[in-house]
Amino acid sequence: MKPYELPGSISPEVWTKQLLALRDAVLSISADLSLSETLTHIVTAAAELVNARYGALGVPDETGAFLAEFVTTGISREAEKRISHRPRGHGLLGLILHEGQSLRLRDLGEHPRSVGFPSNHPPMTSFLGVPITYKGKRLGNLYLTDKQDVEEFTSNDQYLIELLATHAGIAIENARLYEKVQHLSVVEERQRIGMDLHDGVIQSIYAVGLTLEYVQTQVADGDTNGAGERLKTALEALNATIRDIRAYILDLRPRRFDGNNLISGLKQLLTEFKANTLMVVELNADPAADEKLTPEIRQALFHIAQEALSNAARHSRASRMEVRLLDVEDGPYLALRDNGRGFNPQAAEQRVGHGLHNMHDRAALIGGELTIGNPAGGGVEVRVQLPRLRAANTES
Repeated sequence: MKPYELPGSISPEVWTKQLLALRDAVLSISADLSLSETLTHIVTAAAELVNARYGALGVPDETGAFLAEFVTTGISREAEKRISHRPRGHGLLGLILHEGQSLRLRDLGEHPRSVGFPSNHPPMTSFLGVPITYKGKRLGNLYLTDKQDVEEFTSNDQYLIELLATHAGIAIENARLYEKVQHLSVVEERQRIGMDLHDGVIQSIYAVGLTLEYVQTQVADGDTNGAGERLKTALEALNATIRDIRAYILDLRPRRFDGNNLISGLKQLLTEFKANTLMVVELNADPAADEKLTPEIRQALFHIAQEALSNAARHSRASRMEVRLLDVEDGPYLALRDNGRGFNPQAAEQRVGHGLHNMHDRAALIGGELTIGNPAGGGVEVRVQLPRLRAANTES
């Protein structure tokens, strides 16, 4: 991209306003790690930035010859469904796809590479196309049409979209890397769960089966008293195995939390936790403490609570869980305490694995300090202490 000189027709005030709009657009496209959401943010931000009626973001397939995805804005889903076929990367779209150069036109229909529109496609005139690349890799193309209020897009519009495309490339690559990491985490977690099931639950069921076979032999020999005692032991072991299976169900069930209200999220999490573990659950949460948290902090605390509850369900043998979200002199904190069999750091590392590291990492990312210990009276307490924070909605 060539150095840009401010056109004489653009006043410094307008240029400053456009740069502020570009800043907001860049922030919006970096706000989500979901690839689909990132693509939507990009095309929406681009259309708003240059006041385009329609916008689209085409993502090439592995060969780079055709479009695999096509995300749009400015046209309703119903209207889009009526179009005979989705763009494949021919005509002007293919020109940008293959050559990787920006293209700005007063009337796209007059270009020699234009192939027209499929049936039921809305009419479009002015056109601005800009490639999205990252480290020489073609990640997508932005297509903007019908500049509103004027007949064509300006060189200034093209420069702004090219700047946005630079940041869009980084956002798309980050979202893709995040999806890969998530996939690897899922694979790793499945392997861990498979090993845990084999070493724990399946072995427990096998042991119960052996006990019942022995009970059958005792009954056949007339040893009813011994058989009764063995049967009682088998039932206790079977109930313990059922608790373990419930704990795995609790750990595996996917949950979505938008970060808007941590107290509501904790209530939902604890309701499910109680149903699966049969523990007595107590929640003591101060709305004033929740209000001081940003969505990012709420997200992190929610996932820490989720991991701590999962560990308690699987390892603590507790009958009670207390959760507190309060604001004290040192700052807001989240604490989860059970009345189970306590905490041994070395043994916990072997049982929990990456869970403890994940909780520590999440706490550190939000500026908090996570401690796990054995409080007076027994059990385990997981606590995240945050620094003193201003209310999240306080203006700077």
